Amino acid sequence: MLRGAIAVLVLVQAMAGLAGPAAAQSRSTDQELKDLIPDSALDRPQDWAVETQGAQANQGPAPASAVEALDPTAPLPDIAGMKLPWPDQTDLAAIEPLSPDPDIAQAQAQADTEIKALPGPAATSGKPGVKLAGDASLEHVGKQVELAFPPAIEAFPQRDEFTDRFASLSDLKRLAKGDENIAQLSRRARSDRDLLLRMLRVYGYYDADVTQSLGGFSTDGEQPGPVDVTQSLGGFSTDGEQPGPVDVSKVVVHFDIQPGPQYHFGAINLAELETTGPDFTKLRGAFALNVGDAINSDRILIERTNLTTALGENGYAFSTVGDPDLVIDHQPRTGDLTVPVKPGGRYVFGQVVSGAPEFLNSHHLQVIARFRPGDLYKRSQVDDLRKAILATGLVSTVTVTAREATPPAATQPGTVDFDVALGKAPLRTIAGLAGYSSGEGFRAEVSWEHRNFFPPEGLLRFRAVAGTREQLAGVTFRRSNFLTRDQSLTADLFAQTIDTDAYKAKTASFITTFERQTTLIYQKRLVYSAGVELVATREQEKSKTGVLSPAQDYFVIAGPVRAGYDGSDDLLDPTHGFRAALRISPEYSRHNGGGATYVKAQADASYYLPLGGTVVMAARARLGSLAGTTIENVAPSRRFYAGGGGSVRGYGYQNIGPKNTAGDPSGGKSLSEFSLEARVKTGLFGGAVSVVPFVDAGAVDNTSTPRLRDLKIGAGIGLRYKTNFGPLRIDLGTPLNPGPGDSRIGVYVALGQAF
Repeated sequence: MLRGAIAVLVLVQAMAGLAGPAAAQSRSTDQELKDLIPDSALDRPQDWAVETQGAQANQGPAPASAVEALDPTAPLPDIAGMKLPWPDQTDLAAIEPLSPDPDIAQAQAQADTEIKALPGPAATSGKPGVKLAGDASLEHVGKQVELAFPPAIEAFPQRDEFTDRFASLSDLKRLAKGDENIAQLSRRARSDRDLLLRMLRVYGYYDADVTQSLGGFSTDGEQPGPVDVTQSLGGFSTDGEQPGPVDVSKVVVHFDIQPGPQYHFGAINLAELETTGPDFTKLRGAFALNVGDAINSDRILIERTNLTTALGENGYAFSTVGDPDLVIDHQPRTGDLTVPVKPGGRYVFGQVVSGAPEFLNSHHLQVIARFRPGDLYKRSQVDDLRKAILATGLVSTVTVTAREATPPAATQPGTVDFDVALGKAPLRTIAGLAGYSSGEGFRAEVSWEHRNFFPPEGLLRFRAVAGTREQLAGVTFRRSNFLTRDQSLTADLFAQTIDTDAYKAKTASFITTFERQTTLIYQKRLVYSAGVELVATREQEKSKTGVLSPAQDYFVIAGPVRAGYDGSDDLLDPTHGFRAALRISPEYSRHNGGGATYVKAQADASYYLPLGGTVVMAARARLGSLAGTTIENVAPSRRFYAGGGGSVRGYGYQNIGPKNTAGDPSGGKSLSEFSLEARVKTGLFGGAVSVVPFVDAGAVDNTSTPRLRDLKIGAGIGLRYKTNFGPLRIDLGTPLNPGPGDSRIGVYVALGQAF
């Protein structure tokens, strides 16, 4: 074998020598190595290699295995002075076993613990688990959890509240998906056991025991039996039978709760609260916990908040109430409570100072504020000021910082001023609005506005309307928070053309209104407005054939007054409550050289009733009356009409009411309208889509008193799609008692509910 290896080496050298002459080898090499590699191999390596391979071929086949050719009893040959022992004659160092991975060991120990703890009772107090008697009061939380309380309600009167609270926090209930294994169930049970103990301490039960057990195991459909926990997970057996699969869905985690005695307050220390002098009794009353009361951690936090609020509402602008500290003494079963209170002196309101006087000056901010200098400081009014400034729409951020102007002295309160930092919001808006109904056709409106063109809060708006029946161009000025909070002064100048089935009018109007505003942020309960209208209009009544009557010029001066109450919960999409409004407009009309005075009045009411969580019933009624003159002295555009998307759906726009000799609407002196609809949520698109069946009814009479003659009824169904800016409305209506010329279907598309 060795000779063959050497021959291979020489052969390799010979092959390498093809590229050039071989380097000379020293002739003074060890004699034994010379015997193996003669000088002829060095002189003629190629020939020697060929001769050697041929000689080996003549010697016959080599041994079957090189290992078999070795003599195990003979020592290994001494090559070049190196003596190698056989491997079995060598003493090798002992191999030290690797230490187990701590994570694996911990996991194994945890698994063993869980297996041993699965069926048997386990108590949280360190005492042996003690189960309640069979007459315990049971409360089921989901399908696999039950709580057992002492039968006497006096032992734990908070039972119902406690159970509801546990149900909302329980890992066993909250994480249940139906595919759990025993190990997961055990870990969650242990977590819930700790949760129950923490909750009992919240209610003042510091010596409580909670014993956990598992029941309901069965294998292969057999009746539940004791579980052999010496088997590995998934290999449980009952009554010594062979291991079978465990139906985890039938396992019930049972908690026996023994609250024990409830602890009570031994002492209550509110630190410096007594320094408030005459206000101490009122402020101490706001913290409604006393010595001897049962300890309840929730009540401590609630009363701390109440005390903070009371200090802030009674002049203590810089007061602080720290975190409560409760020290439990188990021997008398009491707890001593300390709440660090620093009142910091009593103050009155001073000045409001604007950080951007050219944008919103200090005087205007003082108008917005509900307090005046010298009023007793109230923290809620500072928060209200911050919200009111945001409600202007002119700012994106507001920071109101209290600053001591004068400190308290003896019995005199100090004064606190407020620095207001403002972050400007975008002031310009371009808006568009489009709608369609089968009676009114298309209507599109576009507007541009600058909300602070005339600081402070002086809005300038240009708007235009283009539609099938209406064209308008106008300009509007509005001063918000005018003279006092939430009031506005508006002046509106516009020119308008209206072309309906009843009349055609070209009108120029100037309207100024003083009103109390309602907004999406500050939805007001009570709103009112008063104004003056100056109207010049040229109008022509239509005949059925489309022939216009001679043009009539009207000059109208009106003084409309409106008052309304909004008891609903939302401005654009109400779900409960009611609304009511009354509008009265004394008017003088100059026509054909003569004048007429009359009063136009209209009352509106709506009611919203939720039924369950998915249905809202909505009802509306409207009554109108025009008294004091004949119908001929009233411009057609100022008479009463009914029909259309905002009136009686299913009928054409203004198509309900008296007709002229040609059969076209001529308007009337009184109005009656009624609507009822069910707004049903479908759950589609995350609950954004609602289906709305509805029925409407309306009548217009020639008398000043509504008589409900020729009452028209329409019905249909609609869809609502809820968006961030209100519901998008699509209604399909049909007349139930149509007259000549009434269409069978009316289609209405608009933004916002019908009422």
